[in-house]
Amino acid sequence: MHLTFLLAGAIFLISLLLTMVGLGGGLIFSPLFVILGMAKTEAASASLFLNLIGAASASYAYSRKKMVDFSMAIPLIIASSLAAPMGSYLNVRLDIKPFLLIMAGVLALAGLRMLLPPPVQVDNADIRASQKIAGGIAIGACIGLLGGLLGIGGGVLIVPLLIYVLKTPTKIAAASSTFIVCFSSLTGFLGYVSMEQINWAFILPAAVASFIGGQAGARIMSTRLKGRSIRIMFSCILFLLTIKMVHQFFVSP
Repeated sequence: MHLTFLLAGAIFLISLLLTMVGLGGGLIFSPLFVILGMAKTEAASASLFLNLIGAASASYAYSRKKMVDFSMAIPLIIASSLAAPMGSYLNVRLDIKPFLLIMAGVLALAGLRMLLPPPVQVDNADIRASQKIAGGIAIGACIGLLGGLLGIGGGVLIVPLLIYVLKTPTKIAAASSTFIVCFSSLTGFLGYVSMEQINWAFILPAAVASFIGGQAGARIMSTRLKGRSIRIMFSCILFLLTIKMVHQFFVSP
């Protein structure tokens, strides 16, 4: 598949929109490229690379505004980065129908969770630091595995986790998630590089559009959007993609 002017514009808009909810674009890139006819391994590798570029671009803007909680992100970064290449290897061995079904399930569950109101803040001082770290590593490993497998970087799972489990404010969760998915996207992409499942002629020029979109999305989210608006936008995108993945599942041979 070659990069057209229309597709470059779509990549820019996707990066802009999903950066605002903590994803960097990978959630839409992977299913979009599959729908457009790209092989699932090439789609996932291209998605991870564009996700990396868009998320890194946005993370720089977020970090300058002190919106990234680095201490909370470290256990998730370590675990998800180590697990993402394993997801890449699983993708190569997985048929298209199970791939689409897993993708649809992940999208639907995340969309439903994001429609729920944020939980009331509770005192979690009785939870030991070691337990928090262990939980973060376990969850991060699952996120990295699914992110590498599906080519989505893992942000779709990280944002609900930070908001509903770790009681993180929505904007901080979105900004921190964007930073975290840089690392899982990078290691997942390197897994595909080792197997030579890369369409360099497509992803290098597409990365320019993703970078610009990430910068624009970070600036809009940090100054103009409210937390509730971000969650609603996120849910709508997830449900639309779920419907499309289910349709693709039934029409695929």
